[in-house]
Amino acid sequence: MTEICALASGSNGNCYYIGNDNEAVLIDAGIYYKQLNERLKHAGLDKNKIKAIFISHEHNDHVKGARVISKKLKIPVFYTKKTFKKCYDKNKADNYVFFEPGKEYALNNILIYPFIKPHDAVDPCSFRIETEGKNIGVITDTGEANYILQNEFSKCDAVFLESNYDEEMLKKGPYPDYLKQRVKSSKGHLSNIQAKELTINFASPKLKIIFLSHISAINNSRDIISETFKELSETYTILFTYRQKASTVAIL
Repeated sequence: MTEICALASGSNGNCYYIGNDNEAVLIDAGIYYKQLNERLKHAGLDKNKIKAIFISHEHNDHVKGARVISKKLKIPVFYTKKTFKKCYDKNKADNYVFFEPGKEYALNNILIYPFIKPHDAVDPCSFRIETEGKNIGVITDTGEANYILQNEFSKCDAVFLESNYDEEMLKKGPYPDYLKQRVKSSKGHLSNIQAKELTINFASPKLKIIFLSHISAINNSRDIISETFKELSETYTILFTYRQKASTVAIL
């Protein structure tokens, strides 16, 4: 049995749980240990299964809890060398391991495959995690769906997929122009429409579950997202992620 859950997703913190009956991995640690503990308990997930944390990039909302969580759970944190160097010292775990994009890593019966993505960070990565014959993608904080991302997405049985902003809400919203340009740039974030088009064009027939992730609190709404993905909800189980609480736990 494979369990997947977004413990946090948004600009204030990101943390994704993927596990089987015996072990689990976290992608990102952008929440504090107390929050992690509370949300795992609420979701009915066992923190003692967690064997490692993989960090996607150095932005604080993805790494601020890494050092303490690593110490409390006695587990390593995996960074790329460039990401580790760029992190603030307070976000560097004492127990760390370097990983390379494009190289597969095995943690018992979990395989983690990191791959490069376009985002405004020093060495950003997304991930595909394989366990018990199922592939789960963590595809957030990416400005465009390039061919590498398309290829990895097409292998997924389930995916945490960025659906960050509605184009009209961003256009008419309160962000200054430079920030609007950053969000919609090739190194920014995926819009609802981009996420939908990626799914239509590149989803595998085996894709079952989509967690819509990293949803902007200012430039998006769940009503708009629901309407955008309405036709796809007949084919896939589409779930929301949250900023202040854990998502539904999906089972594959």
